[in-house]
Amino acid sequence: MLSKSTERLGTAPLGRLLLSLSLPGMVSMATMALYNIIDTFWVAWLGHEAIAALTIVLPYHLLVIAIGIGSGVGINALASRRFGERNTEATNRIAGQVFPITAFFGLIFIAAVVLFNRQILTAAGATADIMEFATQYLVIISFGTPFLVFSLSTNNLLRGSGDALRPMIFMVTASVVNMILDPLMIFGIGPFPEMGVRGAALATVISQGLGAGLSFIYIIIVRRSAYKIKLHHIKPNWPILKDIYHVGLPAMVMEISESIVFAIFNYVLSGYGSLTLAAGGLALRITDLVFMPIFGASGGLLPIIGYSLGAHLWGRLWRAVMIASVSLALIMAVATAAVEITTPLIVGLFTQNPQLVAVAVPAIRIVLSSLAVIGPAILFVTTFQGLSKGREALVLSLVRQFVFFVPILLILPHFLGLTGVWLSLPVSDVLGFIVSGAWLLREYRRQQRDQ
Repeated sequence: MLSKSTERLGTAPLGRLLLSLSLPGMVSMATMALYNIIDTFWVAWLGHEAIAALTIVLPYHLLVIAIGIGSGVGINALASRRFGERNTEATNRIAGQVFPITAFFGLIFIAAVVLFNRQILTAAGATADIMEFATQYLVIISFGTPFLVFSLSTNNLLRGSGDALRPMIFMVTASVVNMILDPLMIFGIGPFPEMGVRGAALATVISQGLGAGLSFIYIIIVRRSAYKIKLHHIKPNWPILKDIYHVGLPAMVMEISESIVFAIFNYVLSGYGSLTLAAGGLALRITDLVFMPIFGASGGLLPIIGYSLGAHLWGRLWRAVMIASVSLALIMAVATAAVEITTPLIVGLFTQNPQLVAVAVPAIRIVLSSLAVIGPAILFVTTFQGLSKGREALVLSLVRQFVFFVPILLILPHFLGLTGVWLSLPVSDVLGFIVSGAWLLREYRRQQRDQ
C-alpha cells in the first residue's frame, strides 16, 4: 500500500504537483546557498585572502556533493520507480544502502584530506598568500564529509517517495544553525574562542552533523517515512548498489566533472592573483543562490519521471518535462534581470575594497547572463536520469564541460583577457542547452514511435 504522498506522483495535477515538490527543494537549496553566502560575508572581514581560500576549497566541496548527489539520484530514481511498481520491500532494500555508501565515501575523503591536504590545494590553484587559510578550512571541513553524504542521499531518498517537505525542514534547520554559529566561532563571541577561518569550517561541520542526525531520527528512530528499514536492509547489497550506480554513477561523474572544471577555472583565475580569485568566489556564491529554482525544479521533476516510467504514464511524463522547463526558463529570465540591475549593491554587501568591487561586478554580470538557458538544460539532463538513461545524461554533461567549457576557458583569455575567463561560462551554457535540447527531442520522438 503506497502512502498518499507517493500515490500523488501519478494522480495529482502536474502544475500543482511540480510546484509542491519543487518549492521545498528551492527553499532547501536557497538556505544552503544563503549560509554559504553568509559564511563568505563573515569571512570577508578577515580579508580577500580568506574569500580566495574558501574559493579554492570549493572544488573539494563540490566533489563531496557529487558523491552525495550521484548516490542520491540513483537512489531516488530507483526507489520512485519501485514505488511506481508498488514494490515496497524493494524500496526498503534500496534505502538501507545509504549507510554503507556513507561509511565508504566518508572514510575515503577524510583520509585523503588529512594525508594530502597541501597537494590537493596546490592542484586546485592555491597561491602562497592563501595556503594557510585554505589548509585550515579544508582539514576541518573534511570531517563533515560523512554527514554531508548521508544528508544528500537521504534527502533524495525521501523525495523519491514524494516527501519533499521533510528534507527541506532538515536542511533549513541545519543551515540556520550554521548561520548563527558562523560569527560566534569566527570572531570568538560569547563562550567561543576566536577561531577565524577554522571557526567557519567547524560551524559548517556541526550544522552538517545536525542535518544528518535529523534525517537519521526521522527515517530510523521515529520511522515516519514511507520506508521501514530493518537491520538486514543495511547490509551492503551488491546487486542493488550496482543498480543505484547504473543511474547514479553517471550523475556522480557529471557532478565530479563540475569539481574538475571549477578546479581548472580556479587555476586559471589564480594566474590573475588572489584578488581575482576572491572575485570569482563571490560570483560563484551569488550563482549558487540564484540557482535555487533550478535545483528545486530538478528535484521536483525527477520523482515524477521515475514514477511515470514505472507506471507507464508516458503522456504525463512528457507533459511534466514541458511544464517544468518552460516555467523555469521564465523564472530564470526574471532572476537574471534582477541580478544584473542590483549587482553593485550585492557586491557592496561583502566588500568596500574598490579593487575587488571593480573586478567582481562585471564577473557576476557576465557569469549569470545565461541562467534562462542553463535551467532548462539541467532539466533536460534530469529527464534522462529519471528515464534511467544515465549514460545519455553523462554524455550531455561531459560535452558541456569538456568539449565546450574547458577549451573555451583556455582559448578566450588569450584574446579577451580576464573577460574571456568570465565569458567561458555563459558561452558553454548556451551551447550545452542547444545540444541537450536536441538530444531530448530525439528521445521524445523515438519514444513516441515505440508506443
